[in-house]
Amino acid sequence: MAVISAVSGGLPHPLLILPEIAKAIGLHVPNHVLFTWFVMAVLITLSLIVSKKISMVPGGLQNFFEMIIGGLEDFVVSNIGESGRKVFPIMCTIFLYIWFMNLCGLVPGFDAPTANINTNASMAIFVFLYYNYWGIRTHGFKYVKHFVGPMPALAPLMVPLELISHCARPLSLTLRLFGNIRGEEIVLVLLFTLAPVVSTLPMYFLFGLAKTIQAFIFFMLTMIYLKGSLEHAH
Repeated sequence: MAVISAVSGGLPHPLLILPEIAKAIGLHVPNHVLFTWFVMAVLITLSLIVSKKISMVPGGLQNFFEMIIGGLEDFVVSNIGESGRKVFPIMCTIFLYIWFMNLCGLVPGFDAPTANINTNASMAIFVFLYYNYWGIRTHGFKYVKHFVGPMPALAPLMVPLELISHCARPLSLTLRLFGNIRGEEIVLVLLFTLAPVVSTLPMYFLFGLAKTIQAFIFFMLTMIYLKGSLEHAH
């Protein structure tokens, strides 16, 4: 969230910490890239901390991540089957990556990288390539059957529809995440401008929950696409 924390010419304007630091050291990088790097650094640091202090009786960060990762893994296996375990590491990484980027927007002086359409488009394209890769790897040339429909006679009709449907998936993933996160950021900034404490603090919980749900929706749609590519065409 670009928290209103500076005043210029009598009008408030957003002050983002990382871009200001980048300008000070002469680094010219788009804001969403800076905040993406920040989230990556946070996740890598947390993973190193947890991996160095693994114990049989989890506590603190280990317990937190085990609860999230274990719950997501059970969800994937219950929906995809045992074959879902081989794609789960990427799916879990996508969830944590998006979740932390979403929550980054709630930190004063920071902005959510997912509020930029370029960030979301890159992840959506990766998901598109990833589930098709697993479809081809699992079924080989028979993966084409996923596009021709249940009967060969329907192939001329089904192939164009399936191609359009699959090509629309990255666009859908991109715009859904972008629209929700950017909309929440705008509302939160407006609330902070109109009533800095009274209206904003209660909304933190609701928006934090909404950002978590959006990360899970992206994760769940990725799982559905992977499930379709891994199972046999009917």
